[in-house]
Amino acid sequence: MTRPSPRPRPRTRQLLGRLPSVLWLWLLWVLLWSPPTAVVVTGGLLVSVGVVAAFRLPEVSPQVSVRPLRLLRLAAAVLWDIVASAVAIAWAAVRHGPRVRAAVVEMPLTADTDLLVTATSLLTTMTPGSLVLEIDRERRLLYVHVLPVTGPADAEAERQRLRSGEARLIAALGRTTPPDADSGPQPPGGGGPQPPGDGGSGPPGSDSPPLPGHGGAQPPPHRKEPS
Repeated sequence: MTRPSPRPRPRTRQLLGRLPSVLWLWLLWVLLWSPPTAVVVTGGLLVSVGVVAAFRLPEVSPQVSVRPLRLLRLAAAVLWDIVASAVAIAWAAVRHGPRVRAAVVEMPLTADTDLLVTATSLLTTMTPGSLVLEIDRERRLLYVHVLPVTGPADAEAERQRLRSGEARLIAALGRTTPPDADSGPQPPGGGGPQPPGDGGSGPPGSDSPPLPGHGGAQPPPHRKEPS
């Protein structure tokens, strides 16, 4: 009878959680101090470990679920978008010169994590002719400057292209069942205005029954004006 392997200790789990931060800082140090000599590599490792130990960076939690086939499909689609957009911009520059028209497109975000939102922004900015101007995290909106755009139809086509790219990204890296998927940003009041007197979640006494002999909608309760 084989004994189950012991679970990692909390201390070991914390160290493993900070390992990606150490590796990322180490790689950044080596890239900044290239060429990668022995002194640079060793010094970068010591500095990375010291920074993580001194400042207690947050652990990097797994926020993606990698699907290799869909990831390859995503890479192929990104390469195609880069080539097609570069050709379209070059032709527009040759044909119209400095008179190439542009637009700012508002794109609703489907990504549910900061990592996927960041990846969507990076892939969008990588494509020639697309530049992310603002990320509205609360309303889950992305504002993208796109060109060339000759009219509303082109702007809508660019919006659909951006949404298709985000959908491919989520299919390749998104979680199968994202937490809080049904608890996205809601308008004040929980999803729309409520008529007076329908129950709801207001304070006790705010919903009065209709007066006898009065039918139809009731007027809102009288509010005392400040003197």
